[in-house]
Amino acid sequence: MTAVTDTQETKPITPQDVDKLLERGLYDLWYPICPSDFVKERPVSMRRLGYKIALWRDGAGLIHALEDHCPHRGAPLSMGVNLGDRLACPYHGIEVRCDGMVTKVPASPGCTLEGSRAARSFHVQDANGAIWLYNSRHHVDTPPQLDLPEQMSNPDWSSFLCYVEWRGDYRYVADNVMDPMHGSFVHKQSHSMSEGDISAKFKLRKTEHGFMFEKDGQRDVNFDWTEWGDTGTHWMRLAIPYPKTGGPGGSFTIIGSYTPVSPQLSIVFFWRCRKVQGWQRDVWRFLYRNRLEARHWVVLEQDRVMLETMEPDANAREHLYEHDVGLSRLRKVMQNLAQKQLSAS
Repeated sequence: MTAVTDTQETKPITPQDVDKLLERGLYDLWYPICPSDFVKERPVSMRRLGYKIALWRDGAGLIHALEDHCPHRGAPLSMGVNLGDRLACPYHGIEVRCDGMVTKVPASPGCTLEGSRAARSFHVQDANGAIWLYNSRHHVDTPPQLDLPEQMSNPDWSSFLCYVEWRGDYRYVADNVMDPMHGSFVHKQSHSMSEGDISAKFKLRKTEHGFMFEKDGQRDVNFDWTEWGDTGTHWMRLAIPYPKTGGPGGSFTIIGSYTPVSPQLSIVFFWRCRKVQGWQRDVWRFLYRNRLEARHWVVLEQDRVMLETMEPDANAREHLYEHDVGLSRLRKVMQNLAQKQLSAS
């Protein structure tokens, strides 16, 4: 008698699978999830990357994060008591340490729940005015280093964080930034984007960490280029030329990073940076707070209104042309990354 061996067929990865992963957010990346001052000692709850997360600071100011779900009955840990490196669930007092370990079950000491790593934990880090979360697929004891662009890591640069929440998919925000041409139309009345041609030739070129989409033959005139980079976190970089009345530091560099909450909500981070030291740094920071910041919010509001009034399926009914090569490349890069992660799971 011949034995029959069942073989498990690998389910093919569909475009819908890829889109679902991208909608939620890729794994094994650092994402900014909120400004640093959003989290204090009292636990708070927020939805990010498909999770409901409880965040708090211990007595030394260190940030911790757990899925906001008690492993006992699913009560929100964020409503519990901060015990330093752990939270006590408000429902039955279950104590869950910041690494996901259940350290105490007051009503049933010694039960199997005690001593088990039953809760999902997250590695978090406070940097550049934001809290960053490592969205690992599986638990890792030590996450990779958070590696940020020079404008955010070099002390020769000074920056301000701009945080906003926009209705809609975070990928529309990335598409908008990877579209320098819109600056000549949406922002044509801006004090820094009123110059330059309204038609242009573009080119793509590789960079150390990704690629750049730029106007061919026009630089330091308008919103002339965008760079996308992957250094264990995804970021986008662009530069806006500034008149001398904008103070010292040369062109105004913007670093952007975008995190999904849901298909209906995105959180958007822009670091506004200039390379200034000494007294010039003080001048730049004074000018920004007292003169320039309000103008930048006007520009950002123009983008928000445009994106929020687009239909959710707008990207399914497009007719793209040359100026859209950059966003087409970005979408393809993201789809390939999602495909790779799905193939490895």
